[in-house]
Amino acid sequence: MSTASTRLPEGRYGRSAQRSDRGLKVAAAVFGAVLLALVGYFAYRYVGQSGISAQVITFKASDDAVKVHLEVRKDAGTRGYCTLRSQAADGSEVGRADFRFDDHAARIDKVVTLRTTARGTTAELLGCHTG
Repeated sequence: MSTASTRLPEGRYGRSAQRSDRGLKVAAAVFGAVLLALVGYFAYRYVGQSGISAQVITFKASDDAVKVHLEVRKDAGTRGYCTLRSQAADGSEVGRADFRFDDHAARIDKVVTLRTTARGTTAELLGCHTG
């Protein structure tokens, strides 16, 4: 058997395989860049834009109101508001209100009163927003 009969014709298999590999590499690079951009965008929206956050420390319910002790953290000078709601024992919403925090302090401890239409059994922080 001669070496000429086992040799593959030049250009028949090598060039097209190299072209398809290059195309896959370009497609993977574009997909990776788009994926990285999406992750960066959602991270910015989740972490970078908030500017104000809070948590419910304690609450005390009565027949027509819920007193809520909030701890608010924000950038100094940032103005914003937090939305609270209360639910009755059956799960129905009995009160919802926005509370503004315009103080220049970066940390605020405040007791707010959420008026309710019936006895509330919860005090839930729905979220905080700047503005």
